[in-house]
Amino acid sequence: MRVQFHGAAGEVTGSLHQIDAAGKTLLLDCGMIQGRRADEARNAEAFAFDPSRIDALVVSHAHIDHIGRVPLLVKRGFKGPIFAQAATVDLMPIMLLDAASLAEADAERANRYRRDGDPEVHPLYTRDDVGIAMRQVQPLPYDTRSTILPGVDLTFRDAGHILGSAIVELWADGRKLVFSGDLGPKGTPILRDPETIRQADLVVMESTYGDRNHKDRLETILELGSIFEAAWRDGGNVCIPAFAVGRTQELLYWFAMHWDDWKLQRWQIFLDSPMASKVVDVYARNRNLFDTRAQQVWKQKPDPFSLPNLRVTDSRDESMAINRIQSGAIIIAGSGMADGGRILHHFMQNISRRETHIVFVGYQAEGTLGRRLVNGAPWVRIHGHDFRVNAKVHTVGGLSAHADQSGLIEWYGGFDAHPPLVLVHGEDKAREALAGEIGERDGITVQLARPGMTLEV
Repeated sequence: MRVQFHGAAGEVTGSLHQIDAAGKTLLLDCGMIQGRRADEARNAEAFAFDPSRIDALVVSHAHIDHIGRVPLLVKRGFKGPIFAQAATVDLMPIMLLDAASLAEADAERANRYRRDGDPEVHPLYTRDDVGIAMRQVQPLPYDTRSTILPGVDLTFRDAGHILGSAIVELWADGRKLVFSGDLGPKGTPILRDPETIRQADLVVMESTYGDRNHKDRLETILELGSIFEAAWRDGGNVCIPAFAVGRTQELLYWFAMHWDDWKLQRWQIFLDSPMASKVVDVYARNRNLFDTRAQQVWKQKPDPFSLPNLRVTDSRDESMAINRIQSGAIIIAGSGMADGGRILHHFMQNISRRETHIVFVGYQAEGTLGRRLVNGAPWVRIHGHDFRVNAKVHTVGGLSAHADQSGLIEWYGGFDAHPPLVLVHGEDKAREALAGEIGERDGITVQLARPGMTLEV
């Protein structure tokens, strides 16, 4: 078995790894590169392999940095099966159609202002391309070993990151590879804890938060409550950039749990995301995957997805109407890194107002507007206009859907005999710190994946 790394090898986005085994070639993930404009331009570059020669694709979960180039892979000649956990299959068309719509809109906007002689701009892929790609997707359950190609077996285990997220166990050539996908922290609301795996000949593990530990979750919840109280006193709005899958559902869970003590009945709460509303429906249909505590909450508390003053806005007119509200609104909208989507329009109306509170509840990749705001930028440019940042910016780290350094070390420690370990899906600062901690504890040399690097298992 041979592993070659093509994406998320020194950065957080663009997950893409190639496996050659049993005379077959398959991919683990095919994600979108996100961040600076120059980074995102790399999505259109040729793959480092011939897509038509790939026999199968295995997807770990539905976040766009893990599936965002799947329609492009199909468009460029890949005709094999795409395997994903069943709930991930439900989420994939929602995520990919949104990405395609944004790409089509960006291309249309660029062509509208194109100068004479400039080449026409084409989207990376279209909504039609998404439909074609989804025909190749095959759902698999958790905890069932399946033969996906002659000589190649696969099992999905719950990764506890988002609904349907999977740790991938792959057997071929008498060897076993374990790919963590993205691992969630223990105790995450709604989701079950990531499963412990005992045996592997190679572990490929994410390292997003390899250099830090999250705030205590209870401390984080207290912080959220204090932010809402301060925002109410200040007489402003609260803007929360949130990923449509995972973070939005957890926020609504906490709103239901703390409905009374956060005095949320006095607020107008908006989920301004057609995509997030569709994702909520998928979560509601897959409650069998929830942890025990979440299933109790759905029975005993206000339904987190149907709070009395929650308004889900689908149309553009409904979204624009929110901007007429000067105070008392909690606005949850995408994207989670504030690098696109409806949250930008709410920033344009609110970011220069001193009474506004902006709350970041997830990882902000290098090069995104979210990272600039978290780093304290005094001015930001949104849709070609400059805005002074007068709003109070909060980073609430304890709600991360990724395991922190301690969680990653603990998960790897569940393996017997310290198998070889290679780190992906992390910036170098995080990966080096995690490699040092594990190396010192377990007496191994941890490898850091680089684009094009190849390992024999």
